[in-house]
Amino acid sequence: QVQLVESGGGLVQPGGSLRLSCAASGSILGIDNMGWYRQASGKERELVADITSGSSTNYADSVKGRFTISRDNAKNTVYLQMNSLKPEDTAVYYCNAELTEYSGGQIHRDVNYWGQGTQVTVSS
Repeated sequence: QVQLVESGGGLVQPGGSLRLSCAASGSILGIDNMGWYRQASGKERELVADITSGSSTNYADSVKGRFTISRDNAKNTVYLQMNSLKPEDTAVYYCNAELTEYSGGQIHRDVNYWGQGTQVTVSS
């Protein structure tokens, strides 16, 4: 079984910074895309940023120039550096990974896993 464990959320003032981390562990043979999504209260979950195994990145327009996604393939870890935070960035942030795993004696490709979520609150 695969687990994604997030860390780094918290309370920060507007204009501040936070760094989120998400480590994947378990019977992983390889990880393709990794990404961060967020869900604000009363809203649908939305993509914040994602990154391919070759480190190509994609960002939501609302975070371009402020957030940076990166990954360490050796550690199966994805990061989200968030700068110049705004109150509208307040949400639960979820890590996502699309991967190949070994389970039940078989190889399973393109399996999606989610982290448990970490709260980010931007407020003065």
